[in-house]
Amino acid sequence: MDHELTLRVDGAEHRLSVDPRTSLLDALRQRLGNTSPKKGCDHGQCGSCTVLVDGVRVLACLTLAVTRDGSEVVTADGLSAGPPGSGGDHPLHRAFIDEDAFQCGYCTPGQVCSAAGMLDEFARGRPSVVTGDLGADPELDDAEIAERMSGNLCRCGAYPGIRAAVARVGREREGTR
Repeated sequence: MDHELTLRVDGAEHRLSVDPRTSLLDALRQRLGNTSPKKGCDHGQCGSCTVLVDGVRVLACLTLAVTRDGSEVVTADGLSAGPPGSGGDHPLHRAFIDEDAFQCGYCTPGQVCSAAGMLDEFARGRPSVVTGDLGADPELDDAEIAERMSGNLCRCGAYPGIRAAVARVGREREGTR
């Protein structure tokens, strides 16, 4: 028996009727036609399906759509318009382009969503496993970025560019405070 749910995806509200076993990834791609999140492994190991749900990064392939009824879902497509009032690309999109942070581009939507969520976690002072002093604010160095982005794989090996793009946006954010 299908279940009714409402999702707000990239700013637009959608009412869906889905089988309770439907993943958020399949609901987004198959029911809503949003192909930004990718189906890489379909069991939570590659991060290509990463989206932001209520501001927190999640793996859409491991998340049942029915558990997110009423949630705000943001994909890389939703980030592409940039922050409200910016009138342009999201800073991460621009940085990924400028830093050559992609090659084939398959993992890029998940990388961008994960980076956006990771930078928000970092800004709130949440430590990671490599944060040295848990009592101090973490530093956004290469090791910190690599650890926080470790759930997203890039088969092409664009990691140096990805870390450079994230570091750049992190520095830009720090400069605006």
